[in-house]
Amino acid sequence: MEKWIAPGRVNLIGEHTDYNDGFVLPIALPLGVVCAAGPRGDGLVRLTSAQRPGEVVEVGVDALAAQRDRLPGWARYPLGVVNEFIRGGHRVSGVDLELDGAVPIGAGLSSSAALCCAVTIALRDLFAPALTDRRMVEIARAAENSFAGVPTGLLDQSASILCTEGHALFLDIRAFTASESAAAEQIPFDLAAAGLALIVADTGHPHDLADGGYAERRAQCEAAAAALKLSALRDATSEDLPRLRDRVLRRRARHVVTENARVLAVVDRLRAGADPRSIGALLTASHHSLREDFEVSAPALDLAVDAALDAGAHGARMVGGGFGGSIIALVEHADRVAENIMNRFATTGFAPPRVFAVEPAAGARRLE
Repeated sequence: MEKWIAPGRVNLIGEHTDYNDGFVLPIALPLGVVCAAGPRGDGLVRLTSAQRPGEVVEVGVDALAAQRDRLPGWARYPLGVVNEFIRGGHRVSGVDLELDGAVPIGAGLSSSAALCCAVTIALRDLFAPALTDRRMVEIARAAENSFAGVPTGLLDQSASILCTEGHALFLDIRAFTASESAAAEQIPFDLAAAGLALIVADTGHPHDLADGGYAERRAQCEAAAAALKLSALRDATSEDLPRLRDRVLRRRARHVVTENARVLAVVDRLRAGADPRSIGALLTASHHSLREDFEVSAPALDLAVDAALDAGAHGARMVGGGFGGSIIALVEHADRVAENIMNRFATTGFAPPRVFAVEPAAGARRLE
């Protein structure tokens, strides 16, 4: 069987803005999910995963929708992709899927999107070679939304499919959604040339976007937009915020308004070739907003951010949906910052985090 890989992602900045029609700036990780795939002629999907040794899921292609509720939760992501191909009118005669993931699960690094995108690009090459990258993003997202039951926006799947090595991906979600011709912009992001590194600290406290917290925040954003008589919080301004009488909705909206502004400020600086150190304060401001206004941080995330900043990081923030997972830090001395995070966790009773450096990697592709 041939193999394909799709990466996880970290969002440099732009958290919880995608489903509000806003702006995002992710990079792809050098960690990914590998999908080995080969066609079958008997109408069956046979699914295995290196992370689920001994577990085999077999289901008929035509029975996927009917069997959805009987499938293991982890299997709904890849099988949801197969179902989207069927729903889209693509003939899938059956397929073997063997998965192996290196993206930490529950770390806020989009392991589920990497999984869906790896299967999507494999099925594209096997059964629908004319499928565009844009359509692959939509299929992978629909698999998570409709089949796995996770109400994600377009950020994770777009990053996994569209990112390029050495760049951050700037997406205007509204424009990207509204027009098939809307292009994503690749923003140069060469930290090594500036003597910098981006580190990820996986706190080991997993989050689960299928639980209620993420969906609740999304519903609150929709309620805030409705109260302001706007189609989405993308259109809100700081002048609109006092009109929200509900204090919780006001805080949620304030995060989206200020986070969109931070994304645009970071993009402007990187486009202009500014020293990447100059974006550090914006990263930290994003964390404060996510903690205070959006209330999706957690003690382990706050501890990791504080430890990174105390060790000299130019900026640090939580990434992903929140309630656990990982932080990123923009640093000059990766080892020193990593050591301080590890020491701080040890002295406060938390399990040791996993800390590693990342560089902007390539998006989903077939492996040679």
